Amino acid sequence: MGHGVRGRCPDHRWGRQRDRRRGEGARRRWPAAPDGVRPLVRPRRVPGGGRDPGLRGGAIVRQHLLTFTILFPLVGATLIALVGRRIDDRDTRVLALLTTLATFGVSLLVLRDFQTGATGYQMVDRASWVRSLGLQYLVGVDGISLWLVLLTTFLFPISVLASWKIGTNVARYMVAILVLESAVLGSFVALDLLLFFLFFEAILVPMYLIIGGWGSGNRVYAAIKFFLFTMAGSAFLLVGILFLYSRSGQLGPPSFELGRLTQVAGGLPVPTARWLFLAFFVAFAVKVPLFPLHTWLPDAHTEAPTAGSVLLAGVLLKVGTYGLLRFNLSMFPQASIHFATFVSVLAVIGIIYGAVCALIQTDVKRLVAYSSVSHLGFVVLGIFAFTQQAVTGGVLQMVNHGLATGALFLLVGMVYERTHTRELAEMGGLAGVMPWLLGAFLFVVFASAGLPGLSSFVGEFLVIVGTFAVSHLFGALSAVAVVLGAIYLLWSYQRVAYGPLREEHRHLPDLSGREVAVLAPVLALLLVFGVYPSLLTRSIDPATCVTIEQVRSSQTCADVGGPVVPAAAEGRQP
Repeated sequence: MGHGVRGRCPDHRWGRQRDRRRGEGARRRWPAAPDGVRPLVRPRRVPGGGRDPGLRGGAIVRQHLLTFTILFPLVGATLIALVGRRIDDRDTRVLALLTTLATFGVSLLVLRDFQTGATGYQMVDRASWVRSLGLQYLVGVDGISLWLVLLTTFLFPISVLASWKIGTNVARYMVAILVLESAVLGSFVALDLLLFFLFFEAILVPMYLIIGGWGSGNRVYAAIKFFLFTMAGSAFLLVGILFLYSRSGQLGPPSFELGRLTQVAGGLPVPTARWLFLAFFVAFAVKVPLFPLHTWLPDAHTEAPTAGSVLLAGVLLKVGTYGLLRFNLSMFPQASIHFATFVSVLAVIGIIYGAVCALIQTDVKRLVAYSSVSHLGFVVLGIFAFTQQAVTGGVLQMVNHGLATGALFLLVGMVYERTHTRELAEMGGLAGVMPWLLGAFLFVVFASAGLPGLSSFVGEFLVIVGTFAVSHLFGALSAVAVVLGAIYLLWSYQRVAYGPLREEHRHLPDLSGREVAVLAPVLALLLVFGVYPSLLTRSIDPATCVTIEQVRSSQTCADVGGPVVPAAAEGRQP
């Protein structure tokens, strides 16, 4: 498989084409902020000249939007922990829902203030922690992490609504949900590797409690398996981070800052960089999960409560693919090229293996779990194809998979609440009893299968096209997997919706008002992102282009025998 980086990215960076046409005056109207971060708000002119001083305070508030996004769930969790025993379960649920809705509202402000078309990190917030050790709080967002933040804040209120019937230890359950939201959000915006690691590890505890405390059947086994797999991978990540930190003092004061450690990684001997790539890769491959490190996922999905499965598939698995794109490719571009064929082989095996395993499942929840292994293999394949179409398609697929598979788990949970079974052989004929629920199920099946006009089609299509540019074999195999995906999804729907109806299922209720409120926003986005994918790609493209340029520059340096200092260490340092 030839993995040379082909094609040129569109020149999105800092509106360069626009600046060339308009001259340097255009740049003066957008002055560079310290650390190379573009201003978040265009200064407003006031009568008589000068700038509106009132915007200064507003700009300060906007600089902390990401921090507020992380803190809101923690504040809500603290309130519930303090007053949970004094209020009834319904009030606890309402408080958790309001907290997640407020967090989603703050994330919409992040979207509003995000400068589409600009590269580099925006809304950077920095605070020193232990200056002598280089410990700091540093967060920021770019076109890749922006949509993962929005996906996270969108799915959490839906998950709270889906958990409305949880009746045991409601306060503890909602605290775990809110702490989990904060940890996931922190992972997507952290620009300091120690801070990222702390958020990355913080995800484990609430998810372990959700699976083990409110799951079903073998929930304790599934929770422990999830915890041990992820902890083992995290050990490799910690070793890699500490090694880079130990070398960071050669370039100035020691620091865990992403930009600094990217510079350190660029100056390492090639064998050392490759070992570090593998350390990071193992940690993120477990989280994706990538074949053959996927075995914890079917058990975790099967035993988790509905909201746990939605959040696990919708946002937690994306931390792994995000880590591969943000850290492995950006920090170790030469090593990424070296291992690209190996990783792509694992991704293609995972795509085919996940689809075949889904095809033979009798438990509908395990079927959806194996579909995640297949779909996330597409994401990894796109990332390591190193083409603009494939990498952008991979990021799109992260978002689309979160929506589509999250919706599938919601619908499976709704069917289970009514039939009290997940076995396909014990279902059948439900479309005649619950037409609205099964109609929504069919819509999501089409979306997950990649029907044109719905969200998953664009991401999968871009990944396949981008992969064909570097390997016809991998492109063809991934296209075959799309067909297999349509087969197992439609086959499972046929088993649930049609066939003989059991006597005990004849009077099952259709969708309730709460369930409509849960499903309607997700279904709407599956349609909107399928018809109008440029809503996402116009901010994703510039960020993925920067990553591809980093890989290209490292390949050029390797060809001439020069040192590698990735572009992230120069132009994207926060």
